[in-house]
This record gives sequence, C-alpha cells and structure tokens, in this order.
Amino acid sequence: MIRARIHRHGEERMLAACDEELIGKTFRDGTSKITLTEVFYGNEPISEETLIERMGSVTIMNLFGERAVAAAIAEGYVSPENVMVVAGIKHAQVVLI
Repeated sequence: MIRARIHRHGEERMLAACDEELIGKTFRDGTSKITLTEVFYGNEPISEETLIERMGSVTIMNLFGERAVAAAIAEGYVSPENVMVVAGIKHAQVVLI
C-alpha cells in the first residue's frame, strides 16, 4: 500500500505519496535529512491504482519509495534518469504544466 495526501494552495494541487512502510522514518544522506510523516504524506493507505488516478488530478507530485516512484514512471510522469536516491530510497518530484 501507499500513503497519499493532496495538499491545496491556491490553484495548485500537490500529491504527496510514499510507500506505506516508510511513514515515520527519518533518512539521512550526507547533510540532508528527511522525515516522512503522516502529517505530510497522509494517514490513508491507498492502492497503486488509486494513486495513479490521483496523479491525473494534480499539478505537483512529491513521491518517495519504490512503489510510488515506479507508478509515476509506468504512467509516464517521471523518467527513470530523473529519479533521485536519498539514503537508498527512490524520490521524484514532478511539476505538471
């Protein structure tokens, strides 16, 4: 399962999504540190199919984890060469124009 939440700011709709098992964990990579929280990524577990549906309704995406990033690649939102890796975890950011 994946955790996902849509944040709204004016006209923008950002989908924050990460693989469920990453919630609550902190990752460090050099001087960078990220904590994946329920506040940001949501507390609603969803399927990959639901994630893909939500991808079509947003203007920005912030994705963490193998399954969340793979879904975005499969749907053509992310090119594999643009995937970042933070402390061994795949991460992608998308801005749709």
